[in-house]
Formats: sequence, structure tokens, C-alpha cells
Amino acid sequence: MTPAGDPAASHADHAERAIRAGILSGAHPPGSRLRERELSESLGVSRIPVREALTRLTGEGLVVMSPRRGASVRDLSLRDVAELFDLRLSLEVFAARRAAEACAAGGDGEPLRAAMEAAEAATARGDAAEIPAANTALHAEIVAMTGNRLLRDALQPSLGLVQWLFGLTGGRDPRVQCAEHRDICAAIHAGKPDLAGALAYAHIERGREPSLTALSGILPPE
Repeated sequence: MTPAGDPAASHADHAERAIRAGILSGAHPPGSRLRERELSESLGVSRIPVREALTRLTGEGLVVMSPRRGASVRDLSLRDVAELFDLRLSLEVFAARRAAEACAAGGDGEPLRAAMEAAEAATARGDAAEIPAANTALHAEIVAMTGNRLLRDALQPSLGLVQWLFGLTGGRDPRVQCAEHRDICAAIHAGKPDLAGALAYAHIERGREPSLTALSGILPPE
């Protein structure tokens, strides 16, 4: 691990942010190669922080590594998207329930309030780049509230993919999503696991068909 304050750490962070932004914006399209030399030259850093950044993004599910091709942007299909929604229905609904149970037991709900406020602010500004990031951070905070490390590790790649899909499709109406997020957070803060789980399920399922429809002309079926 790189020590805090080490310039190499900031270079890796810079590379990670830049490469992630390129993937989420479509500048690095699905299936495209991510060559270390080209990235290091364009970002003005050595290949070592680029390599570390690619490793981190692999953990988020945005990049895949292969012995022959090296790093490339994950190549998604419509089947992958459908399976992603199935996974979210299982794990994120469970996370919402457990987060509500944690609040009912006296857990700290302030980080979730702060994440909700940030998502609301991005939505009010109409910030197309920041809204997906803020919404993804909100979902990540709900998972963090559970205190379940295995759940966090299992969901981390799916959250990165969800943010990517928002960028590819434009997502649903951000104001509607924001309202649904407020309802989920209110149920969590009220310590109502059944309601939080039901709202989370409805929120995710409502996004399935619009996402698949929007991506039908972009991604292959399989």
C-alpha cells in the first residue's frame, strides 16, 4: 500500500479518476483496449500509477484483465444488464432492510443524510455528470450502514456498473429517482426494514425496462 502523502498515491488517484471518467463518459467504449503506455502519456504520469488505477477499476467491475489483451473496458451485453438488475434486487433490497435495522438499533444515520443531501443538490443543479456519481454514493452508503463487509465487497462491482449504465442510457428522470431515494432513506431512518426493502425493490425494478430499452440499440443481446 502506498503511504499517505506519497506522490505516487496522488498520481494513481488522478489516473483512476481520469480513466473512470473516460469509461463513464463513453470516451473509452465497452470492449476497447486500455494500453498503459498510451494512458501514461496522455495523463502525464508513469505506467506504475496507471497500472494501479487499472487494478482498482477492475475491482469496480469497469475493467477486465486478460493475459493476452491486457486491460480493456468491460464488454457488456443486454444479458449482463438484466443479470445486474437481478443481482441488485437480491443484494440492495437486503442492504436496505439491514440498514433500517441498524438505524432501529441506534446506528448513525448522519452519513446517509449527507449522501442524500448531496444527491438532492446534484439533481437540483441538473448536473448530468454528478447525478449518477451522487446516486451511486448514496447506494454505497446504504450498504456501508449494514456493517457487512462481505456484502460491501459483493456489491462494489455492481455499483460501478450501475453508474456506468446511467451514463450510457441517461438513466430515468433524475427528479423521480431523487424522490424514490428520499422515500427509501426516510424508511431507513425510521427503522422500518420491511418498508425500506419494498421501496428499494420497486426503485430498482422500475429502472429495469427503461435501461434495457435504451441499451437495446447499443449493446449486443449476449
